[in-house]
Amino acid sequence: MTDISASLAAEIVAAMQATQTAADAAEHGINAEEWDRLVTRLGRDPNLVEMGIYSVMWSEHCSYKSSRRHLSKFPTKNEHVIQGPGENAGVIDIGDGQAAIFKMESHNHPSYIEPYQGAATGVGGILRDVFTMGARPIALVNALRFGDPNHPKTRSLVEGVVAGIGGYGNCVGVPTVAGETEFHKGYNGNILVNAMAVGLADQDKIFYARGATPGNPIFYVGSKTGRDGIHGATMASAEFSEGDEDNRPTVQVGDPFTEKLLIEACLELMATDAIQAIQDMGAAGLTSSSVEMADSGGENGEGIGVEMDLDKVPQRETGMSAYEIMLSESQERMLMVLYPDKIELAKQIFEKYDLDAEVIGMTTDTGRMVLKQFGETVCDIPVAPLAEDAPNYDRPWVEPKKRAPLDISKYPEPEDYGEVLLKLMSCPDMASKRWIWEQYDRHVMGDTIDSSQSQGNAAIVRIHGTNKALAITSDCTPRYVAADPYEGGKQVVAEAYRNLSAVGAKPIAITDNLNFGNPERPEVMGQIVKAIEGMAEACGALDFPVVSGNVSLYNETDGIGIPPTPVVGGVGLIENLDKISTLKGAQPGDVLILIGETKGHLGASLYAREILGLDGEEAGPPPPVDLETEKRNADFVRNLIEQGLVNAVHDVSDGGIACAATEMALASGLGVGCNVTNWMSEGVILPDGWKERAYYSRALFGEATGCYLAAASKDQHKQILELAKRTQVPVSGKKLKSGWFSAEELNILIFCDAGGPLNIELPLSRLREAHEGWLPTYMNKVD
Repeated sequence: MTDISASLAAEIVAAMQATQTAADAAEHGINAEEWDRLVTRLGRDPNLVEMGIYSVMWSEHCSYKSSRRHLSKFPTKNEHVIQGPGENAGVIDIGDGQAAIFKMESHNHPSYIEPYQGAATGVGGILRDVFTMGARPIALVNALRFGDPNHPKTRSLVEGVVAGIGGYGNCVGVPTVAGETEFHKGYNGNILVNAMAVGLADQDKIFYARGATPGNPIFYVGSKTGRDGIHGATMASAEFSEGDEDNRPTVQVGDPFTEKLLIEACLELMATDAIQAIQDMGAAGLTSSSVEMADSGGENGEGIGVEMDLDKVPQRETGMSAYEIMLSESQERMLMVLYPDKIELAKQIFEKYDLDAEVIGMTTDTGRMVLKQFGETVCDIPVAPLAEDAPNYDRPWVEPKKRAPLDISKYPEPEDYGEVLLKLMSCPDMASKRWIWEQYDRHVMGDTIDSSQSQGNAAIVRIHGTNKALAITSDCTPRYVAADPYEGGKQVVAEAYRNLSAVGAKPIAITDNLNFGNPERPEVMGQIVKAIEGMAEACGALDFPVVSGNVSLYNETDGIGIPPTPVVGGVGLIENLDKISTLKGAQPGDVLILIGETKGHLGASLYAREILGLDGEEAGPPPPVDLETEKRNADFVRNLIEQGLVNAVHDVSDGGIACAATEMALASGLGVGCNVTNWMSEGVILPDGWKERAYYSRALFGEATGCYLAAASKDQHKQILELAKRTQVPVSGKKLKSGWFSAEELNILIFCDAGGPLNIELPLSRLREAHEGWLPTYMNKVD
């Protein structure tokens, strides 16, 4: 209890017990319909503490009230899933009695308001979701979207967010191994910072928020509670307006060194069988953690009650009210339900790590949340209406408008295809993000085999002390989702599936982070519904279920929403590290092979946006996703890797075959060539009748789904062709001169058409300079 006078204590209690009105509710983000629902459930008008608790638990961020009914469409189980959505993180079986535990969450609004702390506490929060369940974190991932590089705030936002991610992850000692960074004017007023963490645990030592029974002590551990982050969940559930970036009190302040101590202390306590239930204090802090444990408690999950004395909550500021204590989102805190005979043992462990640890209450059989402060009851409400009985809206939505196909014949063919390639490889989305990932420690813990940030595809992280590994990726193509939310949603999942398969991993499950605008606008709700349905179809067809995730809505500023951005974090298993493939393994003299079939699709492509200047309705639809083909081709690629028949693999995505081949060349340091005519003559790339219409642009830069490039020796190539014939997978390169890696190591990239007008011949040094030069030049620019 903080040391304050009796008169101040009485003044605080009186303010907390003050009856609230519908007007007060509106200020807390509770609309008239929800106010009526609240009063009906409670049987009276709430006081200030109760109002605050309802406001955060019924916020979009905590209740998913606009998306909950649609999220139920996701498949959430397969033979590997131990725990799906509903806990702190998802859990999958990776064999040998071990489990991988992972989740992705957003920290979008806080990172726009205060970039460093917003991003840093996003990392801290997602780490807690993982080690709360008994896992030691082994990898971090981040998916970042910033505004137009020319926007006056973009550079400072990039600088702050990257520094925050690196500062927290590096100090806590967990490698950041994968991620993506894109720029678009649609994120000018609302950047996206999505953080993912992956951890390892023994299957018989996994801890859950559920399972608490009445009559046990509620144990608070970690940092003291302050006034930072109050109403963070509510802020994350509302649109921005110009000037909201000054609203810094709603942003938490992180301390990675305390987080490291908290990880070690929690894992040590978990080894003693002292914990009955455990929950991270994330969004809505002590409120959400206590409500979620109570709601899922009981022997059969029927729910229990909690009674807490807030005077016993460790506090770092004087005179904090119950409202502030319950809604604070101060970082590095956990809530546990212990077995009574383990209290002293738990205190000893946390004292050793110099962390606060106090019994602040007891679980009960009342089904109610009772809070006391200064000896007075300041809250007495039923738990059930705060959780599963929260509002669950069926928002009106409209079917997204279908785009007309892109008529590429309206646009002249480029005069210099080499300049096109240089422009694509150096555009903000495709350009190397080395300036970013070199600020992250990618190899701490010593088990990072390959980082996707430096080499593409998926990251590979060894399971310590074994020859197994996890492959991890993060993916989304927002321009596809904007063009067609359903097909774009399918592609998001399929892209993660391809990236994992390209390194030889068996894809197991995904976590997601669904970032959209205001769901109260029917056109936005239509994007949400159709994207989820597309993702769900892909998850089902690929046996790639959703085991955890996060929904971030109201990503708008002054009524302007972000591009729809449903990000997927995929995890796969590599059972033998001797059988993997990466982007950089091509050898001199290898054959360049295309696996799969591309139709030279330029709709919604990077080429359409960066070269033709089409960034909207006129850019056309994205390439369709054939999920049966996706699975067949991915199985084929994994089989090739398993048999050691390829030296390098890369999926074909942004920028088409030309950009994928260029990335392989840059990674290997070898020149690469492709005789486009030979590939065409094999019927792999373009159907008949397209040669007159942007033939080379389609062949080189057309985007596709289900396609890979591979490097293989001539002997391997023969075996690949035989296997492809048996499995009916389209494979190019029947003529060895179709594609090749330079045996002379000339370091020149060549695309040509024997006897035709196409001739690209670029030194890799020039391509590397263009590819790696954009971001450092941009970040070092002096206005």
